[in-house]
Amino acid sequence: MLSAASAPIVEATLPIVGAHLGAISGVFYDTMLAENPELRNLFSRSAQATGEQKNALAGAVAAYAAHLTGAGPDPRMFDHLVERIAQRHCALGIRAEQYTLVGRYLLGAVGTVLGNAVTPEIAAAWDEVYWLFATRLIGREARLYARADVDAGAPWQEHTVVTKVTEAHDTVSFVLAPADGAPAPAFRPGQYVTVAADLPDGTRQLRQYSLSQAPGHTLRITVRHVPGGAVSGYLHEHVSAGDTLRLSRPFGDLVLRDDDSPLVLVSAGVGITPMASMLDHVARSRPTREVVAVHADRSPDRHALRAELAASGARLRSFRSLTWYEESGVPGSRTGLVDPDAIPVPDDADVYLCGPVPFMAAVRAGLRGRGVSEDRIRYEVFGSEQWNTTPRAVPA
Repeated sequence: MLSAASAPIVEATLPIVGAHLGAISGVFYDTMLAENPELRNLFSRSAQATGEQKNALAGAVAAYAAHLTGAGPDPRMFDHLVERIAQRHCALGIRAEQYTLVGRYLLGAVGTVLGNAVTPEIAAAWDEVYWLFATRLIGREARLYARADVDAGAPWQEHTVVTKVTEAHDTVSFVLAPADGAPAPAFRPGQYVTVAADLPDGTRQLRQYSLSQAPGHTLRITVRHVPGGAVSGYLHEHVSAGDTLRLSRPFGDLVLRDDDSPLVLVSAGVGITPMASMLDHVARSRPTREVVAVHADRSPDRHALRAELAASGARLRSFRSLTWYEESGVPGSRTGLVDPDAIPVPDDADVYLCGPVPFMAAVRAGLRGRGVSEDRIRYEVFGSEQWNTTPRAVPA
């Protein structure tokens, strides 16, 4: 909770700070990375180039300040936001001491952008906002690291590529086992790992990939080759069976509720990966659970894990599958974009979404319009939209 002295200052200045968050974030990142180039390995090159990384920070700061002043979303939704950030930070190996560095550059950027408008009182109030947020995240991340038995100073574990399997014309799966012969780490269906890829140019880049099969003796990630993608291109072109990859422990808050309620899995593109893990797990552990699987893709040759999901569904007592392809004339599928009104949603079903943000926003809006409650719709997204409490399309 903000102090009595800071609360009115933050409330009064929030619109001004919010209007300049893009510029503040730009100065913050440019200055911090220029003076600490080793931190570039923590951030996606593409996210930096497009400004996505800057938008991520802006969204987090605005959401937390609004939350503290009572102008933000429902507190339960904000709890989900904090959990999502903490899970992502742990997957990236963020350490508590790094918050001091970030805070110094962030608050310095506020002063640079707003100039003399930032009085000592305003600076102190926003410093309090930052450290309330940082303290909350540090505490949660410490608990997540402890639960995963991870040293934040050494978060990576060597894994051997057991097999590499082509799943679609631009998508491959990597089956991975700990290189030291230890058991594969436990995880909950829907979680992801970070791959710390040492690229041929000598740099390291971090990318998160959902685990695409149920927990077992190995881990599996399924990677679509993104045009121009540094890490996906490296994995496709340079990594084969017998090679090693550095992985984080599994993290992520989009996890399957392990009960008997009906389940609706809605995905697009490579967003099918956490759904494959969930469906595989349900088929093994709760085959009487009712499941509806909906997927959208450009064409059948880009539809990864299709046969596997069908095989998992065949082991269930009640399973319905609907597929939309943008290309027409594919027997047994629908043409165009997913129609939310055509998705079967059993009473009291849990709905999980994963795919491009505009896709999830459209499906969510359609399901909400049909009366599906907010707390029954859960989603996964990677990138700046992870800071939002609901998926939304980014304005052009």
